[in-house]
Amino acid sequence: MVASPEAVRLASKLRDLRESQEPKLTQAMLADALSAEEPVAVSTISSWESLSTPKLPPAERLHSYALFFASDPPRLIPGGELSAVEQRNFQELHQELIGLRDAVHGGARPASTWKFEDGPITIICPEVPEDERSPLANEADPNYTRMYRYADLDALIELVGHLRAVNPELTVVHRLPSEFVHEDLSSHVVVLGGVAWNQLAKRMLRIFRELPVSQVEVPELETGEIFRSSSAGGQEFWPVWDEVEGVRMLAEDVALLARLRNPFKHGRTVTICNGIHSRGVLGAVRTLTDADVRERNEAYLAEHFPGGSFALLLRVLVVGTETISPDLEIAANRLFEWSPKKKASAE
Repeated sequence: MVASPEAVRLASKLRDLRESQEPKLTQAMLADALSAEEPVAVSTISSWESLSTPKLPPAERLHSYALFFASDPPRLIPGGELSAVEQRNFQELHQELIGLRDAVHGGARPASTWKFEDGPITIICPEVPEDERSPLANEADPNYTRMYRYADLDALIELVGHLRAVNPELTVVHRLPSEFVHEDLSSHVVVLGGVAWNQLAKRMLRIFRELPVSQVEVPELETGEIFRSSSAGGQEFWPVWDEVEGVRMLAEDVALLARLRNPFKHGRTVTICNGIHSRGVLGAVRTLTDADVRERNEAYLAEHFPGGSFALLLRVLVVGTETISPDLEIAANRLFEWSPKKKASAE
């Protein structure tokens, strides 16, 4: 059988990646390096690079290829240990390789988690306490701006734009916890933010009793509330901090991304985008909105949670001032996984 042009392009790319290295990288050397995750034979590497009868590599092997060639010199290291430059290299190369692989199958893409057949869609947002608001949140101020009452604005702006782009025919509204009414709960509901500033988030975590994740206040952390899993021996998930020139800076936050059936309306959903801090909330949202990672993240969800209900605790890296969108194909980013028919697991 004659190989398709798409299959040959992928094989050629894999061969070029290996042969372009200095010093020369042989198929045996590459097989040995990739075997650190799972054994792979030299003959398998050869079959993936064949320009006459190429075999299609599994998606997880292309993930390993991208990790390996993202660093200089090439080496297979955990995704969480990549530098900011290497992380960008990895994302670009992985997206290219997966795109080439998808093209062999005709370029089929998974359905968007944010695409709904009917509406409306209601986002319930956290509200900044009065003593922490900008003066412009005061209605008596001539420059009064209502949005200054909202917390997690980065996440809200990202989410509203994406929801309206994906669902152009549907109504998308956002409300504060003090404003939502009973009818809102019969829509597709998105709960944004943590339990401290969004009382609906606290109520939803209690309503979904089967969800083995809670968010709790601890005296050691004054800036947010940690996550705790009841199905992983009470394991706790905390943020990570760095010292930068004597200043304590957030290096890693934790996000909760969950999708469940709406208990108030058959056929509708509740999506929770939560975090210990605002960085985690933004990371939860961008997992499925960021163009760099959303397609492969959607594919991961479709493969591992075919029923559509799930909960993930995710590591959200912070590099400088940038919040890095979690890539679900990097195991270190998945701290905890759960679905109604799947036993919870902690990575």
